[in-house]
Amino acid sequence: MHSMRIKIGVMGSAGGEMQPEIMEKCVEMGRAIADEGCAILTGGCPGLPHAAVIGCKQNAGLTVGVSPAMSLDEHVNVYGSPTDHIDVMIYTGSGLMGREVIGVRSCDIVIIVGGRSGTLGEFAIAYDEGRPIGVLTGTGGVADHIDDFLPIIKKQTGSRIIYDADPRRLVQRCVAEYRKNPPRIRQREASG
Repeated sequence: MHSMRIKIGVMGSAGGEMQPEIMEKCVEMGRAIADEGCAILTGGCPGLPHAAVIGCKQNAGLTVGVSPAMSLDEHVNVYGSPTDHIDVMIYTGSGLMGREVIGVRSCDIVIIVGGRSGTLGEFAIAYDEGRPIGVLTGTGGVADHIDDFLPIIKKQTGSRIIYDADPRRLVQRCVAEYRKNPPRIRQREASG
């Protein structure tokens, strides 16, 4: 039986100040994703996620972008987002916030690095849907404050959160945990 490649979503800061040492950690994370035989999925954005895409391509990995745009032209010229190093681009036409649900639901594992409001939204979706989540600590932003707001959530979703400051070890631990305990497919909650 054919087994599909594990898809690891890297969600994090697309803008703002990018510290070189954190960018390098993201490149190394991408290399580790490729070395584990997994595909990387991002929002097709610049910044920390794209640094991970570059690292993944350096080690011959498969890269997927989930764009907020309706077309290549809009992706580049309206959203100012890259196309280099991305093997497959999915155009959602859903805007920045709308594409988050598609991106997160397309991942088996989500890794949070740095991050601002968009990353917080992606974390919330992944957590609410019980996805395994890796957090690259020491990268600032949302990644370094998840423990501050988790106690407030008070909701058990089945999401398992793994924290690590080393990008390669984080990827290895997330993949090992996923293979050992693949998440159960949850039925959507009925609205109302």
